[in-house]
Amino acid sequence: MQFFDTHAHIGLIFEDPIEQLRVIQQAKQADVTRIVSINNSLFDFQKVYQNLRHLPGVYHAVGVAPAEVQNPGKDWIDIIEKSLSLPNVVAVGECGLDYYKQFGDKRSQIELFITQLEIAQAHNKPVIIHNREAGRDVYDILTERLPERGAIMHCYSEDGAFASNCLDKNIYFSFAGNLTYRNARNLHETIMVLKDAGATDKILIETESPFMIPAEFREKKRTMPAYLPSTARFLAEMLEMDLEELAAMLWKNSCRIFNIPE
Repeated sequence: MQFFDTHAHIGLIFEDPIEQLRVIQQAKQADVTRIVSINNSLFDFQKVYQNLRHLPGVYHAVGVAPAEVQNPGKDWIDIIEKSLSLPNVVAVGECGLDYYKQFGDKRSQIELFITQLEIAQAHNKPVIIHNREAGRDVYDILTERLPERGAIMHCYSEDGAFASNCLDKNIYFSFAGNLTYRNARNLHETIMVLKDAGATDKILIETESPFMIPAEFREKKRTMPAYLPSTARFLAEMLEMDLEELAAMLWKNSCRIFNIPE
C-alpha cells in the first residue's frame, strides 16, 4: 500500500536541506512514496527543487500564489516557463484567488491567475488552484479558461453544491487534514456528493504541510507528509472502502491528473 501526497510545502516545513531530506524519508517510512512539492515563492521553488530534484517519488509544481501578487518577482513568467521543462515538474501552481486576506486588489489577483492558466495550457500541464472565499470568481474563470490537462482545487473548502457544478469539467478535488475535523461539514458533504455522483475518480488527498494538521495529530506544531495516512483512513471510513482499495484509487487519480506513470 502506498500513498500520494499531492500538496506539501516542503520548504515551509524546514528551510534546512538536511531536514527536508528527513521529511521525505519519514514520509516513505509511512508509505507516502510520492509527494508534489509546492513552492511558497519562485525563489523557494528554486532552492527546494535543487535540493530534492534527484529523489525518486518527489515531484514539483511551480507558480505564483495570490500572496505574491504585489511582488511576483522579476521575469516571473519566464522563470515559470523555463521551470516547467525541468524533470519532474508536473504542474503550475499553486495559483488562484484569495479574497480572505485581500492580497493586492481583486483585479491584479485575477490577472495573475489567468496568466498562469494560460501558461499551463501552453505547456500542457494541470494547474493547482488556491481558492479562499473566491469561489464564484474561480468558477467563472475556470469555465472559460480551464487548461486542457485540468485543475486541482487544492485544500478544498467549498461545499457540495460547488463540487457538483464542477463535475462536467476536468477538475479534481483535493482534501487535506481538515477533512478529519468534526465541524468540517461542508467537506463531509462534498465527499458524499462525489460518492453519490460516481465521481470518486476525482478525489485526491494532500497534507498541505505544514498546515492543516489532521485531528489525530492536533498536538503537533506542523503537519508532515508522513501524516497523510491519517486523512486516508478517515476518508476510507466515509466512503465505506477498504483502506488498501482507497489508497490504490487515490494513487491512480493522482497519477492521472499529473500525467505520470503509475
